[in-house]
Amino acid sequence: MKPTSENEEEKRGNGYSIDFSSAWRNGRKLPLDERIKLFHVSLQNQEEADKHLYMRVIDSSTDRTVIAVDADGDKKEMLMFGSNNYLGLANHPHIKETVKKAIKKYGVGIAGPPLLNGYSSLMKELENRLSQLKGTEDTMIFTSGYNANLGLLYGLCTPHDLLLADEYNHASFFDGVKLLRGKCITFGHNNIGQLEDLLKTHKPDGDLFVAVEGVYSMDGDLSPLDQIIPLAQQYNAHTIIDDAHGTGVLGFNGEGIMEELRIKWTNEIIMGTFSKAFAVNGGFISGSREVIEFLRFMARTYMFSASLPPVTIAAVLAGIDVIENEPWRRVQLKKNVSFLTRKLKPFGITTPPQAGIISLNVPQDANIRKMANDFNREGIFLNAIEFPAVPADKQRFRISISANHTNDDLKKLVDTVELIWYKHNIVCND
Repeated sequence: MKPTSENEEEKRGNGYSIDFSSAWRNGRKLPLDERIKLFHVSLQNQEEADKHLYMRVIDSSTDRTVIAVDADGDKKEMLMFGSNNYLGLANHPHIKETVKKAIKKYGVGIAGPPLLNGYSSLMKELENRLSQLKGTEDTMIFTSGYNANLGLLYGLCTPHDLLLADEYNHASFFDGVKLLRGKCITFGHNNIGQLEDLLKTHKPDGDLFVAVEGVYSMDGDLSPLDQIIPLAQQYNAHTIIDDAHGTGVLGFNGEGIMEELRIKWTNEIIMGTFSKAFAVNGGFISGSREVIEFLRFMARTYMFSASLPPVTIAAVLAGIDVIENEPWRRVQLKKNVSFLTRKLKPFGITTPPQAGIISLNVPQDANIRKMANDFNREGIFLNAIEFPAVPADKQRFRISISANHTNDDLKKLVDTVELIWYKHNIVCND
């Protein structure tokens, strides 16, 4: 495989629906004022209804339903299938009560980084709880999962090292590679054969890393870590695992991808976020005590960022309580995923889902924006993933499922998909 090009990295991280290709001429960016003008021309050329597909206003708590602005600009209750609130923790009474107590005791902020005045007793407690959950020796907390990936790569890797990465890794990983100015070669998604060929043929001057995700965010499929970790160990490569969508969701105890595949932690470096199952913001890295202590002083996004506010840390701690004490949520989530997988299979599921995400493929000749507006009007809030965020032939609707969704919610979603597929003349599989 070729090293990842800058253009390919930019396409991976671009979640906008507007085609900005006209803003580049012969590979050179236009002046800022010209790029801004082109951007606003693109916005003006959109149909009025399309403007509600992104930055949609929500005027309620996030749960199985929300009050949101629809495609016609009206507020109404909608079924929420666009949030990564997999376990329904965003509006959980225990978490809200814990946050109230935290505000009363600790206030709303710290105003400093962890290495100075930002290392609170709550943060220390959360690091210990996360280490127990992930089965590792130590953990450190970042202000976002994005910053965790940037800090991890900048802190651990050098330009002499080589990163072998799944082509479907998150944009924050590839941005970390660019920040590092490191060497990165991508291999085909979950292609163990290509990965092994790369491990055999590349001997870097420095260290060798293999970077994958536990659950891939676009399709919801799992990484074959039970094959990747032994392979990486065979070639003395460090394994980096982004378990953002697996933490709290997978495994009997909610540990994540490692527990789901019955893999015991040895020395892997595990990244996760609080913006998925925990439904707040922030990120973390778990691993050996030596690696984590090293990163506390070498990860610039940790050293130069103010700590998460105590209320957010309290919410995550309370979320761990729920993960431990209400395992039925993971069971119900799996039941909901299983039901939708059966019912939506004829409509073009991109990959058999294994966590809380289902993606429905949209034919290239279909108008995904008109379909998205139809979902809005029918009271279904979900996310359209269109070019250039993905290739033109891989546009899809990404459905996020919650343990709080009822059978009636799921049936309403299925009926709406059937209605819209029929309206847009999309042929279903038998």
